[in-house]
Amino acid sequence: MSSTSDAARAAASGAAGPAASLTSGDASSSPAASSARSASSNAADAPEATDARTRALLDDPRALLKHLYRVAVDRALPGKILAGHLPPPPKGRTLVIGAGKGGGSMAQAMEAAWPASAPMSGLVITRYGHIPPDYQPRRIEMVEAAHPVPDAPGERAAARMMQLVRDFRPTADDQVICLISGGGSALMPLPAPGLTLADKQAVNRALLASGANIAEMNCVRKHLSAIKGGRLAAACAPARVLTLMISDVPGDDPQVIASGPTVPDATTCADALAICRRYRIALPPQAVEALERGDWETPKPGDACFDGHEQRIIAAPRQSLLAAAEAARALGLTAHVLSDEIEGESREVGRVHAALARSVARHGEPFARPCLILSGGETTVTLVPQPGRGGRAGEFVLGCAIALDGQEGVWGLAADTDGIDGVEDNAGAFLSPSTLQRARALGLKPAELLAANNGYALFEALGDLLITGPTQTNVNDFRALLIR
Repeated sequence: MSSTSDAARAAASGAAGPAASLTSGDASSSPAASSARSASSNAADAPEATDARTRALLDDPRALLKHLYRVAVDRALPGKILAGHLPPPPKGRTLVIGAGKGGGSMAQAMEAAWPASAPMSGLVITRYGHIPPDYQPRRIEMVEAAHPVPDAPGERAAARMMQLVRDFRPTADDQVICLISGGGSALMPLPAPGLTLADKQAVNRALLASGANIAEMNCVRKHLSAIKGGRLAAACAPARVLTLMISDVPGDDPQVIASGPTVPDATTCADALAICRRYRIALPPQAVEALERGDWETPKPGDACFDGHEQRIIAAPRQSLLAAAEAARALGLTAHVLSDEIEGESREVGRVHAALARSVARHGEPFARPCLILSGGETTVTLVPQPGRGGRAGEFVLGCAIALDGQEGVWGLAADTDGIDGVEDNAGAFLSPSTLQRARALGLKPAELLAANNGYALFEALGDLLITGPTQTNVNDFRALLIR
C-alpha cells in the first residue's frame, strides 16, 4: 500500500521505474545466508562463529534493526510460502490472474511449483521494476504498470484480464487461481462505464492526499471500477476461483486488499459517496449521479457468482512482526509486538512511539530495558500544497526523532516491507540518539522539514536511509525501536 504522500510525487515524477536489487549487505544478514555460513563451519567452530555474529549484531543497533527487517520481509516471500497453499492440478486447465507489487514473485513461485505436465496460462500485473531479476516468465504473462497513480498500460492490462477470463469458458474440470498483493488497486485501473482513466487518476490523487485510510480509499476505488470489488470474480463465473493473498492492510480484510477484485464487497455506493464528501473529493458529475442511483453497486456476500470460491491469506503483517520478534529473542533481546493494525497520521504515530520509548528508557515502564518494540499497520500522510520528498516511514521516523529530542539509548527503523517508501528509492529510515544533533550540525531544521513533508532530505543528508530496492513482497509497515 502506498502512503498518502504518493500522489503529488508520482504526478511530479511520473511512474516509478525499476529500482536496484537488494544489496549484498542485505542478503548477508538474512536468516538463509546466516544458516549457509553456519553450515559451512565445522562443529567445533559453529558455536563460536554464532556467538561472534550475535555479538556483532548486538553491538551495532543499525545492523540489528536491518537484520530484523530482513527477517520480517523473508517471512512473507512468496517463494517460501506460496507452494504450500496450492491445490492439486485439476483434470483440466488452470488460468492464473492477479495483480500487486508482489505479483512478479507470486507468479514466479506459481510457475516453479506447478507441474510441467499440468496445463497453465495466465496474466499478472505488477509495478514497474518489480519482476524478480531471475524470473523468466514462461506460462504466465507479466505486465508492468504504474503505482500509486494508475496509467494506460495498467488500464489495458486490466481490460485484457477481464477478456481473458470471459474467453476462458471453464468446464467443471478447470480452475482459476488469482494472485493478489498490495498495490493491486492502482495496477488494475479499469474505469466504471462512463468514466475515463483521467477521471480515475484525478480521484486517486485526491484520495492519496486526503488523509483517508486504506479501507476508505478502497471503498471509493471499488465503486468507480469495472474490475474491483468482486467484479473480476463475477467475470470468472462459473469457474471455481482460489484467491491467494498477501495482506498489506490493517486487519487483513480480504475485501480491502487490492480492493478485493475476487471477494464479496459489503460496502455500498452510498458509503463511497459519503467518503468522498467527508474528505472533499471531487467526483465527475456522472459518477455522483451513478453512485446516488446505485448504478455501480458491487457484488455482495451471498451472490451466486462466489459459489465455490475460496480466499487464503498466505502472508500477513502480524506473521512478519512475530518472526522479527522471535529473531530478536534468539539474540537474547526481549521483544514486544504492540500491534500490526496501527493507523493514523504518520508523524503523530511517531510521537506516540517516542513517548513509549522514552518511558522505557527513563523509567523501565511499561517494559524493562533492554528491549525491542515492534509495530505495523498503515499510517497516512496529509500533504501540504507543495510537499517535499519522502513517504510515511520517513515521516514517522522524523516525527519520532523530534519527539525523542536526543533521548539516550533509543534507536529505531521504520520501513515499508515492499522496499518503497511512498514513491522514493528508499524503504525507510533509521533514527539514533544523535539524529537531531547531526542534522542541526549540517544546518538542517528538522521541524521545518517535517512540516514540509520533506523527511527524505534530512535522512539522505545524514546517510540514514534504508535502501533495499523492491523486496518482492508487501506486508505493510515495519517499525522497530531498540531501547537499551
